[in-house]
Amino acid sequence: MSAFQLKRIGVVMVPEPGNPHEIEGVLNPGAARGRDGQLYLFPRLVGRGNYSRIGIARVRFNGAGDPAGVERLGIALEPKESFEMRDDGTGGCEDPRVTFIEPLDRYVMAYTAFSSEGPRIALAISDDLFRWERLGLATFQDYRGIAFEGVDNKDASVFPVAIPDPSGQLSMAILQRPLFPGSRPEDVACQRSPRRVDHDHESIWISYCSTAMAACAPLHLCHFGRHHRLATPVADWEQLKIGGGTPPILTRHGWMTVYHGVSELAVPPGAPRELCYSAGVLVLSHEYPQVIRYRSAEPVLKPELLLEREGVVANVVFPTAADRRLDLGQPDRIDVYYGMADQRIGVARLDIPTELPATSCGAQMVGRQSQ
Repeated sequence: MSAFQLKRIGVVMVPEPGNPHEIEGVLNPGAARGRDGQLYLFPRLVGRGNYSRIGIARVRFNGAGDPAGVERLGIALEPKESFEMRDDGTGGCEDPRVTFIEPLDRYVMAYTAFSSEGPRIALAISDDLFRWERLGLATFQDYRGIAFEGVDNKDASVFPVAIPDPSGQLSMAILQRPLFPGSRPEDVACQRSPRRVDHDHESIWISYCSTAMAACAPLHLCHFGRHHRLATPVADWEQLKIGGGTPPILTRHGWMTVYHGVSELAVPPGAPRELCYSAGVLVLSHEYPQVIRYRSAEPVLKPELLLEREGVVANVVFPTAADRRLDLGQPDRIDVYYGMADQRIGVARLDIPTELPATSCGAQMVGRQSQ
């Protein structure tokens, strides 16, 4: 068993009866501590026809300091730009990750903009978490014959401080997971041949805005290059796909993110295929974030509760936000907020172990390959 384990606390948000914005679910939130010290969630609110907005809610805590519910405060982003709208009039601002960028003294939201072109990574910036300025779609330079532009992309998050790119220049960095044709879990599950990973096309990548952070104007934060292939599917629980999760948090062991992996469940002969979304831990080197120091051989959270196994999409736990409990004086305690079966939001607790557990050689080698 991994020393990294998530202990469920409970459900913090479910669709509000009679609220048309939430009729098809509330899920996959971003989260950030405001300048007032309060914790704010940014859930994906799904209306009829998969029309998605990003809401804003204040987290309520009980006497023990555990998340116990939310107070809804309105809408942070609603589809209105062409890159967020589909031809039929629907659209999507989905699955945000929110990070406070210290050199900018601003909050940056990476979210999925869903238009007729498909899902793409978009960015927005805010001073106070309530008013958001769109920066537009993220753009990515080609890399060694790999074209990232025009490719579906989701589940991005940014680092909170400037980190060195492969040349050593301090840069803003983003974790991204392009969905190249044929690399979606539904596509891979249908392949009859033995599973073979295409490292370039089935990976989490780290990419850099190579303008020095101190001189980087907000409107320049959308342009990324100097890509590095970070992690590919390795373990059985992530055999079909891996993807981003919570924004990186600097721990005693390095940059930690809780990511997701997809596998296929065993079903009776002739039954429809069923996928399973689980969560694992990835720890990157503090000094060289391209290097993986630890990676979960087994999931730290998998669908076990009925509310995780039944919903809009069955068998899903999907981590998207993390709150370090500095308010309790416990910097090694992380609350992880996650989507439950694409319908509701749960929270689980992770206590950072004193020692970094051993990890398999194969998991390390993916992150160490030179790009």
